[in-house]
Amino acid sequence: MGRLIGRLTELQVRRLPAGWHNDGGGLYLRVQDRDRRWWVFRYGPQGRRYRGLGPTHTLSLAAAREQARLCRQLLLEGADPIAAGKARRTAIKLATANSRTLLQCADAYHASHCAGWSNRKHAREWKVSLTTHIPPSIGTLPVAAIDTGHVLRVLEPIWTRIPETATRVRSRIESVLEWARVHGYRADGANPARWRGHLDNLLPNRKRLTRIRHHAALPYGDAPAFMGKLLERDDIEARTLAFTLFTAARAGEACGADWREIDLAHRLWTIPAERMKGRREHRVPLSAPACALLEQTPPEHRSGYIFPNATRPGRPTTVIAVWRLAQELTDGATTVHGLRSTFRDWAAEQTNFPREVAEMALAHVVGDEAELAYRRSDLLRKRQALMEAWAAFISTPAQVSGNVTPIGRRARAHRS
Repeated sequence: MGRLIGRLTELQVRRLPAGWHNDGGGLYLRVQDRDRRWWVFRYGPQGRRYRGLGPTHTLSLAAAREQARLCRQLLLEGADPIAAGKARRTAIKLATANSRTLLQCADAYHASHCAGWSNRKHAREWKVSLTTHIPPSIGTLPVAAIDTGHVLRVLEPIWTRIPETATRVRSRIESVLEWARVHGYRADGANPARWRGHLDNLLPNRKRLTRIRHHAALPYGDAPAFMGKLLERDDIEARTLAFTLFTAARAGEACGADWREIDLAHRLWTIPAERMKGRREHRVPLSAPACALLEQTPPEHRSGYIFPNATRPGRPTTVIAVWRLAQELTDGATTVHGLRSTFRDWAAEQTNFPREVAEMALAHVVGDEAELAYRRSDLLRKRQALMEAWAAFISTPAQVSGNVTPIGRRARAHRS
């Protein structure tokens, strides 16, 4: 009678052909070809459950038999060998995580996600906010050890002093801890940095601490005078700001505009998804004045950035330079982003265009997921008419007269 356990020899382990070869006691040699051979423990009804033990080049026959013996012992004790193996691997990962600190996990999270962030300034600020506000005594702790007390030690000194930054820090710590959990560096369980049902019971609501401050915006009645000032100038920042106002675009989208995105024949500016805040391609209809502004550039120079940086060749003009010009011309009464509010107020109060047309002109998402699934059009023709009307309004000299109140003073009165 053949042996029930220990049927194979070392020579057979090296030479047996493809297939399953029984060593006895649930231990099998699985051979796929000459170089791919590994040990498997089979158990359960008709041996339908499998636990891989390891390849033959790493696990010898004697070692595989010992692993099979341990699996049989687990079954005798009522434990499942597969579940026991998973628990052992988790324990090893958690033990390894003792050398993986909170800030190291933050670095790893940042490295794996920053490629998907369209705003490079946000990518830099994300990392700096954590290294600035997480003290070394906590940042160098094993990520597996971070608990609610540690999170509160980070947040409490800044929660009422700089609430907006503190809220971002909390959210980022939550993301890092969740990343660490998924990667096996923390045990499964509730995230100590979560807000709802946890920190909201320990910290005051940020919305009750400070009033939300919106971007300063120019009253739309002053927009023609502002555009008149821009068109009187010939510097690159003024042309960029005028184009931004004509198109109601975000400053970063206008500053980074490339001639390859422009179709003057069809009066269209197509901004690729990677340059958009919402990561979706956006088509901007160009009004006649906006096209005229672009056509000031000779055809032979229409390559690369539309608004190149005057001091840094190969780079676009900067958002901060355009922002400073807007502040200078309005005595601090508006920001570049605030000009989008100027356009939106004008569209709501002075036109009959539907709300969704104005919102889509600003590249805002309109409607819920179901509505978006059914609406495939971006209302380009209607937006073309809207942008022509807007350009006509801000380009009309009749809107500017000697009796117009200085832009800065009127805007401050409007905000108060």
